[in-house]
Amino acid sequence: MKKGEFELIDTIREMFPVPEGSLGIGDDCAVIPQKGGMDTLVSTDMLIEGSHFLLSDVSAEDLGWKSAAVNISDIAGMGGRPVATFLSFAIPRGTDDSFIDGFMKGYREISSKYGIPLLGGDTVASDNTMCINVAILGEAPAGKARLRSMADTGDTIYVSGPLGDSGAGLKVILEGIERGATENALVHRHYRPEPRVELGMKLSGIDGVHAMMDISDGVASDLEHILAASGVSAEIDVRKLPLSEDLKKACGLHGWDAVRLALEGGEDYELLITADPSLDLSPFGLTSIGRIKEKGAEPINWIGTTSMDYKGYHQF
Repeated sequence: MKKGEFELIDTIREMFPVPEGSLGIGDDCAVIPQKGGMDTLVSTDMLIEGSHFLLSDVSAEDLGWKSAAVNISDIAGMGGRPVATFLSFAIPRGTDDSFIDGFMKGYREISSKYGIPLLGGDTVASDNTMCINVAILGEAPAGKARLRSMADTGDTIYVSGPLGDSGAGLKVILEGIERGATENALVHRHYRPEPRVELGMKLSGIDGVHAMMDISDGVASDLEHILAASGVSAEIDVRKLPLSEDLKKACGLHGWDAVRLALEGGEDYELLITADPSLDLSPFGLTSIGRIKEKGAEPINWIGTTSMDYKGYHQF
C-alpha cells in the first residue's frame, strides 16, 4: 500500500535519530541549539510547476514573493526571527530572462520587507517543469520556539486572521472564473501571503502561549498536527471562524461553502495558536475558535455544523 505524506515523513524520521538537545522532523522548523543563548531554526519548502503554481496565470513577481513567503511563514510559526534564505531554482530551457528578472524582483521585495538576505543556493536547467526550493534560517531565544507538542488540555485555540481567502483565490484560478474586484482580492491573497513574523515573535515571548504553527494546509489538517504531537483533542466552533467580506461575497456569488474553504483551503499562512484560557489574546487581533480537550476518540469535534468530514489539504 502506498504511503501518504505523513506516513512517509514518519518513516524518514525513524531512520534518522535526532541528536540530543535538537528538534528534528515534525515541526515547522528544525531547532538546533547554539552558543550564546539562541536556537537556530531551519526549514525548507519546494514549489513545483503544475502542483503548486501555474505559469500561465501567476506573474513572475508574485511567484518570487510567494516562494520566499511560505518559508518565512515557517519561521513565524515557531515564533522566530528569519535570518537568511538559500534559493535553488530548476529553470526550464528557453525561459525568458525577463521572467527570471521578475521572479527575483518579487523575491527581493519580500526579503527586503523582512530584512532577510539571500546568501546562496543553486541554479540548474530543466527539460520541462520549473522547480523552486528555498531553505531558510531563523533564530529564537533558547527554549522559546513554540512547538506543536506544547498544547495543554483547556487551552483556548486562536487564529491570527481571516481564513479561506487563499483557497477561494485558488478556486478562481483553477475554475477560470471571471475576475472582478472581489475575485482579484482573493487571488492576490493566494499569491501574496503575508507571513506573521512580528506577531509570532511577540506571542512567543508571552508566558501561557503554548503551541503554535502556521496554517499552510488548512485548520482541519494543521490542527491535527498539534493534537497528535501534544496527545490531546479539540473542539472547534465553526461559527467563530474569521471570514473576510471578500470571501463571504464570493461565496454568495459562486455558491461556495465558506466554512469548508476556511477549514480546508489552506495557504492562508495565518498562525494557529493554543494558549492558557486565563489569557486574553484578542488585543493582538487573534480570534478564539475553540479549545483543547483531553484525548478522545475523534481528534476534532466540530460544533455549529452538520458536516463532520473536514480534512484539509494532503500532498499525496
